[in-house]
Amino acid sequence: MEPVRGLSPETIRKYNSRLMDIYSLYMNLLPTAIEPDAVRELAAECHIPLAEAFAHYLAAFVGLDAGGADRIFFHYWLLPSLQEQNPTLYTNDAYFKSITIPHDTAGKWELKTESLKPFEPFVCNDLVVTEEGRMIPQIGFFQTEYPFPAVLENGREWMTLQPNEMVTTWPAIKMAKGRVLPYGLGLGYFAYHASQKENVESVTVVDISQDVIDLFRTHILPQFPHKEKITLIREDAFAFANTKMEGNFDFVFGDIWHDAGDGRDLYLRMKAWEQRFPKIKFSFWLEDTIKCYLNEDLWHLPK
Repeated sequence: MEPVRGLSPETIRKYNSRLMDIYSLYMNLLPTAIEPDAVRELAAECHIPLAEAFAHYLAAFVGLDAGGADRIFFHYWLLPSLQEQNPTLYTNDAYFKSITIPHDTAGKWELKTESLKPFEPFVCNDLVVTEEGRMIPQIGFFQTEYPFPAVLENGREWMTLQPNEMVTTWPAIKMAKGRVLPYGLGLGYFAYHASQKENVESVTVVDISQDVIDLFRTHILPQFPHKEKITLIREDAFAFANTKMEGNFDFVFGDIWHDAGDGRDLYLRMKAWEQRFPKIKFSFWLEDTIKCYLNEDLWHLPK
């Protein structure tokens, strides 16, 4: 990623926060406000990539002067954060292709299919931090609608098969071996892929919600090719770790938070396990992004 020179640390921190605020506002309140045809027309007329055309429309939508006062912010923050994505990278995933998710509810939990609209932005990977301290979120979009399975708690997405949740789980899947212990079940995406590996002996999933476990056991687990490797346990993650983890597992994947923002405290508690259980290999969902949130030098403005 092209470096930017001559900006003070205070300006970089200000622009980091500004970009996060823009995406928070747009993606939470008006994620489909920009018309797909308008983006395509601008790209064709100006002979620029769709991502650049989308960035110009987003800049105009939030009141940025991309060619004037906000030129540096647009060029070094907003523009490199946007990228067109190929949906087949995700829809060709073995879980995505072979697991059917019905609509059902249990208590406050719901299984359903949702979708991203054409040119609706979504997070597609962990934050990128440049050498000079720019924090660049990785925001993607598809040209076509993208249906995806989801599990919701009281109407709030808890886990989905949107690109970010898949991509940021792949490193843990690659590392998994032996007796595997994931904390957090969701749709069972990690458990599915871990159980497919020849070097994985067992996958013991610990989740605090019996309703989530019941939905998974009823609708999803029967579709697993290696369901015999899966054990489901309802228990608090930290209670289980205190009494049953040592000596029984080779790899642990921590994934009990909703996102990087609310995962900081839980991550730090789990991270302490690496010192306590040195014989176990650990991986934590969204660890790189959580570390960015914990780094006050990058994130917070001067007091």
